[in-house]
Amino acid sequence: MLPRAIKRLLHQATLSDQSYRFMFGRAPDDEFVAIDCETTGLNVRMDDVVAIAAIKIRGNRILTSEHFAAVVHPDKEIGAEAIKIHGLRRSDVEAAPIVWKVLPRFLHFIGTRPLIGYYVDFDIAMLDKYILPLVGIELPNERIEISRLYYERKYGGAPPNTSIDLSFAAILRDLRIPLLGQHDAFDDALMTAMMFLQLRDMAERGVRIARQRTSPVFNPTGA
Repeated sequence: MLPRAIKRLLHQATLSDQSYRFMFGRAPDDEFVAIDCETTGLNVRMDDVVAIAAIKIRGNRILTSEHFAAVVHPDKEIGAEAIKIHGLRRSDVEAAPIVWKVLPRFLHFIGTRPLIGYYVDFDIAMLDKYILPLVGIELPNERIEISRLYYERKYGGAPPNTSIDLSFAAILRDLRIPLLGQHDAFDDALMTAMMFLQLRDMAERGVRIARQRTSPVFNPTGA
């Protein structure tokens, strides 16, 4: 894997639309963007984005008034399983703009800020398949993975064979964050932002998330 600095230089060199050079500027101090996408499925190559949300974080504040949210019209039909997850039917996206129409506004919104997400690589891969032909590069922003931050606070240094649960529900439960309308892009981005601030604060204070102790197995032989 190329070092991030070298990859960033390559991105700058291959930028096809110079109006997007702002993507390589200096990120604002202590600012981040929590993102989430809803899709027609989990196959990056075959499926499409149907909703995008992003919320700015500045310092220890979640700026819900400074957010981006868009429902988009996918080329691919929305399958029944995907509808069960995010609730968006064909009729809900029929009049929505195509993703190419909303991407410029999204890119200006996120700017150079690090992007925070729950399995953020998937969301960015889904976006990159549209951004690459539009701009000529993939998103160069730093990525922050919520499940990794959570793993470090709860399971870092755990003994072998520890049962590990990195589910969204487990993170909400351990951090005592209320469940909003999960699988709604804006609500998922908002919960992700709350997770990030709590986990960052815990890391700064050296606080760990308690793991359930495993009771020793009684052996009548005393071995």
